[in-house]
Amino acid sequence: MKFMANPAQIAIVILNWNGVKLFDTFLPSVLKYSNSENIEIIVADNASTDKSIEHLQKFYPSVKIISLNTNFGFAEGYNQALQNVDAEFLVLLNSDIKVTGNWIDCCISKFQEDEKIAAIQPKILSYNSPDQFEYAGAAGGFLDKFGYPFCRGRILNRIEEDFGQYNQQSQIFWASGACMFIRNSAFKTAGGFDGDFWAHMEEIDLCWRLKNSGHKIVYEPQSVIYHLGGGTLSYGSPKKIYLNFRNNLYMLFKNLPRQQFKRIFIIRMLLDGVAAVKFIVGFNFREFWAVVKAHASFYRNLGKLIGKRKETQKLVLVKEHPEVYPKSIMWKFFIQQKRKFSDLNFLPKI
Repeated sequence: MKFMANPAQIAIVILNWNGVKLFDTFLPSVLKYSNSENIEIIVADNASTDKSIEHLQKFYPSVKIISLNTNFGFAEGYNQALQNVDAEFLVLLNSDIKVTGNWIDCCISKFQEDEKIAAIQPKILSYNSPDQFEYAGAAGGFLDKFGYPFCRGRILNRIEEDFGQYNQQSQIFWASGACMFIRNSAFKTAGGFDGDFWAHMEEIDLCWRLKNSGHKIVYEPQSVIYHLGGGTLSYGSPKKIYLNFRNNLYMLFKNLPRQQFKRIFIIRMLLDGVAAVKFIVGFNFREFWAVVKAHASFYRNLGKLIGKRKETQKLVLVKEHPEVYPKSIMWKFFIQQKRKFSDLNFLPKI
């Protein structure tokens, strides 16, 4: 179904930092399959030093540029860039993604069918291994009872091959920031991303807040994209581990329901301790220190987080979400050897 739109109803916003080497590989597909007067393509540049802006101006003159004066990171970079973007629908797109035909229309149609849908994620496949899902989102994101994120098509570091097993539209808990379709009004009413996250899990935090306010997050398999991934931080880098552990604590502290907060948060802190010991036993000392630094940052910012939690909890309208897996994904993965989403017998509400 084709969508009817006013000019610049859709803004595709690509956040860039020193990614000039990616433009010629990935930007042409975005231009080819997003060629409509209803769509504006924007690159928001996080103070790059690699002549990204000059390259865009020379080779991609149709692309609008928002030039930020410092590197704000992913979360605050988008917050800053989107302040003056007025399109009804936003597509937040990583710079290392190849898109395909009809990747936009089917998602916008879903928005128009259901006003409660705030965000939509397409099927995300690997650019280097097109028959496999990609780590950052796969076929839609979920959380387990202790706040560990996982996806249909990817549990922890185990990635599945795509053979159509997740080709059904469904509600999910979070949509990947690698490619997120989102209503501009919902993004701004929710306050956007939490800039203190810098990068990683800010989209899960945002989706959690959106779901708490009664919105839906949806996976749309007819929209297919291919993600290179790991372009800024490799998946096993100590900095990425630091951000993931720290931001997961931030997210849980802000969003856990009152009745679950103490028990779940204490257990999660203990599980982080187990992870740190595992790194030590494996002589992964940089990774161990990444976990220690993540917890140190959490305690340093506890006062600020208490204030954020109070504000976040005031806005909660929906406390229970069927897209939260009611068991431990770590137990299932490491002890019971359940390595695929289909092994979990988890069928969240459609």
